[in-house]
Amino acid sequence: MNEPPVLYDERDAIAVITLNRPDKLNALTNEMVQGVADAVTTATSSSEVSAIVLRGSGGTLTAGYDLSSIDEFSGPTEPETWDTPYDAAGPQPRPGNWDPVRDYQFMNHNVRRFMSLWECPKPVIAEIAGWAIGGATDLVMCADLLFMADDAHIGYAPSRIYGLPTTMLWIHRLGLEHAKHYLLTGRAIDAPTAHRIGLVSQVHPAEQLSAAAEAEARRLATIPASQLALNKLLINQAYENMGLRTTQLLGTFFDGMARHTEEALQWTEDVGERGLRDVIADRDGPWQDYGQQP
Repeated sequence: MNEPPVLYDERDAIAVITLNRPDKLNALTNEMVQGVADAVTTATSSSEVSAIVLRGSGGTLTAGYDLSSIDEFSGPTEPETWDTPYDAAGPQPRPGNWDPVRDYQFMNHNVRRFMSLWECPKPVIAEIAGWAIGGATDLVMCADLLFMADDAHIGYAPSRIYGLPTTMLWIHRLGLEHAKHYLLTGRAIDAPTAHRIGLVSQVHPAEQLSAAAEAEARRLATIPASQLALNKLLINQAYENMGLRTTQLLGTFFDGMARHTEEALQWTEDVGERGLRDVIADRDGPWQDYGQQP
């Protein structure tokens, strides 16, 4: 039998959540996003779990959204099959028409599931191995601590065309200058740079990354759960008060707008004609630091 796309395991007072589509570089599908949220719920309710580790299988965290299955996120088109939180009553969009409300509803559904990491009362350590690109950053930046492999990269390449960050934690993690630098350019961030600018807590050799993340999680397990929850809530509310939720609302709307500009529509037509890899290679060609993008 095939393994599920998200694995869950409890041991030594920690829960390990593993993205498990290594043949697809753990590219995110609707099932995977829901699997992460469900796993966080399980870990939150488990009296045996004090901390959570999020990782990807096969040496990569995730290559972002699986664009070949993007229709899964926007839901079925026939009213009788609607069963998701973003299915609203009303006429079906005509072919080629963009419904901004429906777009916001399904993207906001993803944001809410990503934010389960942020809202979980237990600390979450995320391992950035290989690549964390595009939508992967919307997920991983909701974790509390980021540990990175020394040969890994993280970045939001879709900011060049076809997207904006939806959970929009870049500004809160990096500050104004660095957030603008990496979002306006879409440039990839290597591990030494990520550590220098304060994006990640620790950098380790790739083969030692998981052991380091689990060791830190076990250290956190020695602290009373109530103490961890209160500290996390206190820190998070400061960013909530600075407008995080409002920024996420705008980011989710703007992401939909960015995917429906004339340039974005031409880009998707080009993808249909030439294939995603070739079009991305052209988009990112001038940026040599994305030369090995999956």
